[in-house]
Amino acid sequence: MNAPIRRLSGVVALLFAILLVSSTWIQYVQAKELQGRPDNRRTLLATYARERGQILVDGTPVALSKPSNDELKWLRTYPQGPRYAHVTGYYSFTYGPGGGLESAENSLLSGQSDKLFYRRVSDMLTGRKAAGASLELTINPKAQAAAEKALGNQRGAVVAIDPKTGAILAMVSHPDYDPADLTSHDSKKVAAAWKKLNADPTRPMVNRAIGGNLYPPGSTFKIVTAAAALASGKYTEESQIPGPAVLDLPQTSADLPNSAGEGACGPNNKTTLKHALEISCNTAFGWLGMQLGGDALRSQAAKFGVGDTLSIPMRVTPSSVPAQLDKPQLAQSAIGQYDVRVTPLQVAMISSAVANRGIVMKPYLVKSVLSSDLDTIEEATPSQLSQAVSADDASALTRMMEAVVQSGTGQAAQIAGVSVAGKTGTAQHGKGQAPHAWFTGFAPADDPQVAVAVVVEDGGSVGNEAYGGRVAAPIAKAVMEAVVQK
Repeated sequence: MNAPIRRLSGVVALLFAILLVSSTWIQYVQAKELQGRPDNRRTLLATYARERGQILVDGTPVALSKPSNDELKWLRTYPQGPRYAHVTGYYSFTYGPGGGLESAENSLLSGQSDKLFYRRVSDMLTGRKAAGASLELTINPKAQAAAEKALGNQRGAVVAIDPKTGAILAMVSHPDYDPADLTSHDSKKVAAAWKKLNADPTRPMVNRAIGGNLYPPGSTFKIVTAAAALASGKYTEESQIPGPAVLDLPQTSADLPNSAGEGACGPNNKTTLKHALEISCNTAFGWLGMQLGGDALRSQAAKFGVGDTLSIPMRVTPSSVPAQLDKPQLAQSAIGQYDVRVTPLQVAMISSAVANRGIVMKPYLVKSVLSSDLDTIEEATPSQLSQAVSADDASALTRMMEAVVQSGTGQAAQIAGVSVAGKTGTAQHGKGQAPHAWFTGFAPADDPQVAVAVVVEDGGSVGNEAYGGRVAAPIAKAVMEAVVQK
């Protein structure tokens, strides 16, 4: 054999070897990854051959599959439309599962999870028609409806938690969308809806409760600063601290003032820690932040869960407190400004920890996994995430937050016959832009059943005139009432 033929034979042999390796790699090594891709139409067709599991709220389906007279056999429907859009997400033949539980728990809903292996074997042996598992959620339908109605057409988010378990009772993000627009079997209509939703500058498909562009928390973060002060052992709720009309910040010509039109927070420019929280005194908490230092502030925030990567089971974007803060930045961070960024879920967790004697419970959204005939396969077990503050400090913070609602900036959250603890926030986030309005709190203060966080972007319907107590507190009140008033 001459040299050119030997070289050609070598090239052909190499090509066959590459083909063998690549096909083996695709069929065995990458098989599971490729099968699980949301845009794998073969997998989608296979899953459409069986009934997808339901998503249930208090036993009522908010997502279910109905028989259809086409090759896909099943049509995914959402009976309550946008109300649960950011909880359920969508299940689209064109775009796959996305957005919420449809994506996060796709393997269970589709019936492909390893947790359902024995169920699949049983179905095969008995001839029973295969179907996906159903999910029973922790959502309280009254709280969800109240949150949706109270937030209205304003942009923002509402989250409510059972502080004793971490169960999520409400999760609403506005603007919202109708998942059914993406689940039609008319591919042209689905593509048009997808294009419209993704072109919308208000980003209706983003779940603002747990992700997106995170928010500065404003004065709701003063709960964390107050907790760090109490934990230091140097301060009590009755400690006298400076509260001038304007706080002179070192290393800069800028100053930190109280809210517009407000003077000193007490006689002789002094106030107690409790009164400072009650009236949301910026200068007192700015001074306190500089005294405590960045390490203490970050450490206390971390104990509340700031920085943790959580799964509820959707991924929650971690909240953050910046590192390497100088004195002016510390003062701003202590009042929830500068580069402090949070999700509404994180703010609800902070109030929840205060309500639960200092213990942060891990938030979760799925109460139980059910078989197609609604037998329980798996049930959630509440678990502790951290101890944010001592029980004594939690009691002190509760008294301070009660004062906010009884006689301070949060009076619009009062519920007749029910003690409410809370904190307002008004967060500046850009020059010339209206502030975000915040409220967080819990009720009843003496036996907490619900902790809530509300953010309304850009002042909502009142724009530059917005304050957390005016805009966000009434929304929180509506949600808390829905839970505590049976």
